[in-house]
This record gives sequence, C-alpha cells and structure tokens, in this order.
Amino acid sequence: MLRETLLEKFLKKDTIIPKHDIRENKKGEKVSSLPNKLNDYWLWKEIRRKLGVSNPLYKYWQDTPNMKLNNKYIFLKKHTLPAKYLHVEENLTDLSGYLPTKYAADALHLNEHVFNYDKMRLHKEFEYRYIEEIKFVNIRKFFTENGIVVPKGAVVHLGKLKELVIDEASIFYNLKNDYGIVIYE
Repeated sequence: MLRETLLEKFLKKDTIIPKHDIRENKKGEKVSSLPNKLNDYWLWKEIRRKLGVSNPLYKYWQDTPNMKLNNKYIFLKKHTLPAKYLHVEENLTDLSGYLPTKYAADALHLNEHVFNYDKMRLHKEFEYRYIEEIKFVNIRKFFTENGIVVPKGAVVHLGKLKELVIDEASIFYNLKNDYGIVIYE
C-alpha cells in the first residue's frame, strides 16, 4: 500500500517526503486560507455586550453580513455596522489569525482536547486568547512558525504521525512530539 510505504520510509528517515510548492498571492505573500478566516470579522457576543443590545438585533441589520461557525459563534463583517454603532469598532478585539478552539479542532480534524489541556503535547505550541468567555487559538502564528502553507479549499489534518494518511498528492509537514500536518488539495 502506497500510504504505508511513504510513512514507513519517513519514519525510518530513509527519504524525505517532498513539500508542495509554496503558493503566493498577488503581493507575493504566502497564501493560507484557514488562519485568515476571521480577519474581516468581529465577534457578535463582544459587540452585543459593549453596545448593550439584544441578541437577535444583528439579524435586522441588512447591510451587515454575518457568519456563523459551528452553529454557535456569530461574527459580523468589519466596518459594516450601522452608522449609529460604528463607534464601538475601535474597542473591539481584532481576531486576525485566531479561530475558536472548537472550530479550529474541526477544521484541523483534531480532537479538541489538544487545545484545552496543558498536558497535551501540542498544547504549548499554540497561543490562546479568551474573548467573552470563548477560547480562541492563534492558528496563523502556529502556521507561520512551522512554515505551513494551506492553499484555499484544501483539507488539513493535524494528528499523530501514525494516524496520518500520506500520499503523493498531499503536502506533509513534520511537527514536534510525533505530530504532523497533511494537506490534501
């Protein structure tokens, strides 16, 4: 089986699994779609608390696009709040590079325990932030520090080396503590 052969060779250090070419955007910067998911959004729960408004109010703002992650977290597009409420934007937390831990775990096909327990080997490799009692993880910093590039629309799997499925069409990154990332296009 091809998967077992490549993984066995990697674990024996007999060969190096080739990394995929690094993609660049028009400005020549590396492209990673997953860590940039919330760059242009504010957390609705934070907006609601700072404005003192009711929970479903955002639904009536027709010119304010919103996004839901995991059917739990609501985010509103930056700079689209009604003029009456624009003053609050200067006091909101920038979420660039961050994702809620539950969503990040789902997107990386990883058990959420990695982000929640200090004793997990990868826990200390990530930077965390709490906003309105929601735990966020800085995925951009982790990807940048490890040189990981995720093409738009790719599937990402972070896990222990023995759990990963590596084939010739995938991109493989070896991480610390017997973990790795495989990106499938």
